[in-house]
Amino acid sequence: MKKAFTMMELIFAIIIIGILSAVALPKLFATRDDAVITKARSDVANIRSAVFNLHSKKLLRGDNSYPEALDDASANTDGEELFDGNSSIGVLLEYPIYSKDKDGHWMKTDDTNYTIEVLSTKVKFNYYNDNGHFDCKGLNSDKADELCKQLTH
Repeated sequence: MKKAFTMMELIFAIIIIGILSAVALPKLFATRDDAVITKARSDVANIRSAVFNLHSKKLLRGDNSYPEALDDASANTDGEELFDGNSSIGVLLEYPIYSKDKDGHWMKTDDTNYTIEVLSTKVKFNYYNDNGHFDCKGLNSDKADELCKQLTH
């Protein structure tokens, strides 16, 4: 009766583990990338929905205008509450998104411009207060423009 593994059995087991990890690891990393894109897509949809919800409330009061700004956060500052509205328009998102200059996070760049970093690429968004659109079309380079399409469709 054997009490230990032979060298051939150990080498064979190591080779099988190596092959399995070579197949599994790329799928694991792709899943993380998909999650970042899905979160960003969800953020964009929530922001757009909140803008039009606020516009609908204003219409009921006889005001046909869109919010002038989406928040009163400072530009290019970590830890600011974004898309939470302000004292003049009320609440936009009940739970704000906090700014951070890091992959998967939003940053306000000026009064109506924002960026989200997705897969190490910054995608620029602009809020158009004349029509309530929150969009990234025509603002980005080729790679960021491709991500823009993924985030808005």
